[in-house]
Amino acid sequence: MNNNKLDRRSAVKTLGLVTLASVIPTIRVFSKDANINVKSKNGENRQKPSKPITVIVIGAGQRGWGAYSSYGIKFPDELQVVGVAEPIPYRRERISKAFNIPPENQFVTWEDVFKRPKFADALFITTPDDLHYGPAIAGLQQGYHLLLEKVIAQTWKECNDILKLAEKKQTIVAVCHVLRYTGYFRKMKEIIDSGKIGDVISIEHVEPVEHIHMSHSFVRGNWRNEKQSNPMILSKSCHDTDILRWIINKPCTRVSSFGSLKYFRKENAPKGAPLRCTDGCPAEKECPYSAKKIYLEDRTWLTHLNLETVNDETILRELKSGPYGRCVFHCDNDVVDHQVSIFEFEDKVTASFSMEAMSHYWGRRTRIFATKGDLYGDEQSLTATQFLTGEQEKWDVSMNNNTSGHGGGDHGLVSDFVQAVSLNDPGYLTSTIQVSMASHLMGFKAEESRKKGTVEKVNL
Repeated sequence: MNNNKLDRRSAVKTLGLVTLASVIPTIRVFSKDANINVKSKNGENRQKPSKPITVIVIGAGQRGWGAYSSYGIKFPDELQVVGVAEPIPYRRERISKAFNIPPENQFVTWEDVFKRPKFADALFITTPDDLHYGPAIAGLQQGYHLLLEKVIAQTWKECNDILKLAEKKQTIVAVCHVLRYTGYFRKMKEIIDSGKIGDVISIEHVEPVEHIHMSHSFVRGNWRNEKQSNPMILSKSCHDTDILRWIINKPCTRVSSFGSLKYFRKENAPKGAPLRCTDGCPAEKECPYSAKKIYLEDRTWLTHLNLETVNDETILRELKSGPYGRCVFHCDNDVVDHQVSIFEFEDKVTASFSMEAMSHYWGRRTRIFATKGDLYGDEQSLTATQFLTGEQEKWDVSMNNNTSGHGGGDHGLVSDFVQAVSLNDPGYLTSTIQVSMASHLMGFKAEESRKKGTVEKVNL
């Protein structure tokens, strides 16, 4: 199929018609990014700041530096990083050099930032999950606006503490639910809100994490252990509960969830497998999770390996001593590798969500069933079909051709945050903490249901 027409055979196959004598409906195919607002949700009213907002970055790793601060490299007239707290020297030096941060504004720990009076407009809090609460509370007490990486905090009480203090101090807290700021999900939301396919009845949503991503981040990596980070439904999939809540736009009332850590356990280790992949594993050639293959040979997923210089020697040294060289069956991971959750919303709307580690592919798959039609998307395209006429509309909204991570969502979020702070108007954001609490509660309650074997009420 090309972008302008669909032959009769392909149309019959696509639409599931049983006979060539059937009437072939109209299929409208839109070119890449057609009719997609990838700027601010108020993009048509976007005002360039009269001066750059100033930011202190707390945690200058991949998210703090690569995802968010890089916006200031691209748009220096809108955002300027004036301080950084980062314990790893080369990361601290990298961002300091890029923004000419003076030595007195370079800190090793986040606590050191707050020994000084307030000296910027906002904080980017992009520390590990267990280090969100401390700097968020300290920053709000001094009156900083916050760009707060998800998950908000590790417990519902901590999330509420941050919310209440933000409201008391009348500060803006943007939660990094970056999928809301992508062209793909904004188009999905636009289609639903337009009424084109009627009222939503139910949603089937799947996140295939991709098996190497799972092994890197949630078996060997920073989000492998619930106490050190969060349950999987929050650390990875609060993006998904957030999208469901945003699309349906009704309160969630009940949840039931099932799942476990089934595969990445020591009893599933190949016979004779050592604790590290660098110690001569007899199953190395047959194992898709060989650290030597993933990091040393393929040079993939190197972001979190703390490498100032990337070469065979530095990678091998990290694999021999750091967490990413461990056998995936001999780690201290405890988060689930598969989980299914069922959510009930007001007005009898339902949604199912599956997080699946065991896939060779990525890209969320979403089917939305409504009263006048249905919608299908795979983070590459969206297809809406009308029941009455059989007419289809298809949008190419590929996430791969954007200038920032998460399909353009990383910089899309920062752009809206700049607007919100410069105009002191949280209305420019769709993921303020006030909004994000609802989907976080869905996650906390789903995990409670999974562990207790109960159906949990969700009362915000």
